[in-house]
Amino acid sequence: MSSPEILVLYYSRHGATQKLARLIAEGIESVSGIGARIRTVPAISAVCEATEPAVPSEGAPYAEHSDFEECIGLAMGSPTRFGNMAAPLKYFLDGSSAQWLSGALQGKPACVFTSTGSLHGGQETTLLSMMIPLMHHGMILVGLPYSHSELMNTATGGTPYGVTHLAHADGSAPISADESRLAIAQGKRLAEIALRLRVVRS
Repeated sequence: MSSPEILVLYYSRHGATQKLARLIAEGIESVSGIGARIRTVPAISAVCEATEPAVPSEGAPYAEHSDFEECIGLAMGSPTRFGNMAAPLKYFLDGSSAQWLSGALQGKPACVFTSTGSLHGGQETTLLSMMIPLMHHGMILVGLPYSHSELMNTATGGTPYGVTHLAHADGSAPISADESRLAIAQGKRLAEIALRLRVVRS
């Protein structure tokens, strides 16, 4: 029997959010008996004729709504767009009515993460915007406790609502040591909680 998986779902324009997703997946897979399923969503366009290929040319495969049903937890990330999640991720969530109706995500743990160009560019509001549809799905939100000293000391990204990255306006900033540790810790915490909840429900 294969190990249960946590869905690491993200949209990334310039690669920073994707890097956070991989670190969170590393944290998930540091926990015995669970794996990470990394998926992305395609860009969307206001031009009706513009379409993305069915399979991305590089990076993670595109998510399907069945991933919600098959995984025991969710880590979801997006770059910030005016203090909100990016439209491609919102578009994918908007198509999850069938999973909402069936309760496919109820009782499963979830965490959120983001990347911004500036330190005060809406990191926390973006995280909160991603939490709202997950709460409508009945998910259990998992943050980062202040036992992680990086939250008190970091000069880059990091919030108790979820890990963040300060990319700078041109996206040139690498993931800092603090951000990396927090991302791995967030993935590990999500995996541990998902496994505990799975035992309780079985």
